[in-house]
Amino acid sequence: MKPRLYIETTVASYLTARPSRDLLLAARQQVTTEWWTIRLSAFEGYVSQLVLDECAEGDPLAAARRLEAIKDFPLLTVNEDAILLAETLIAQQLVPAVAADDALHIGLAAVHGVRYLLTWNFKHIANAEKAEAIRAACAEAGYLCPEICTPEELMETI
Repeated sequence: MKPRLYIETTVASYLTARPSRDLLLAARQQVTTEWWTIRLSAFEGYVSQLVLDECAEGDPLAAARRLEAIKDFPLLTVNEDAILLAETLIAQQLVPAVAADDALHIGLAAVHGVRYLLTWNFKHIANAEKAEAIRAACAEAGYLCPEICTPEELMETI
């Protein structure tokens, strides 16, 4: 059985964006494309309505590319348990209230028992300074926190 993986919006954004001139962003785009091509098939990928909504924002052509990339993934349901966990993460100041959607991404992945949450969002999701406390908050709520990682961290090494 393949491990379950939640694809957060930033991954679709890096995958489909026009090539950046910024070296760091360009490297992340390249890693994302390589991961998508080489490693995605090793996982059972999921998105949520929240990811679809975020991907639909902004420039219509860019939004169409993002939505096309994720159109075949099944949706994790936004439910009361995910919302409550997101609210807990905010109440414990692990994710700021202005980034409530980021807390909900974590809540969705945890509540639905997803093994990995794939993201390039280092500010509020893949934040090393908050990771231990986020894991503890998920556990206290009765959920196993997903491994929050980037495509680079899920590249197979030989």
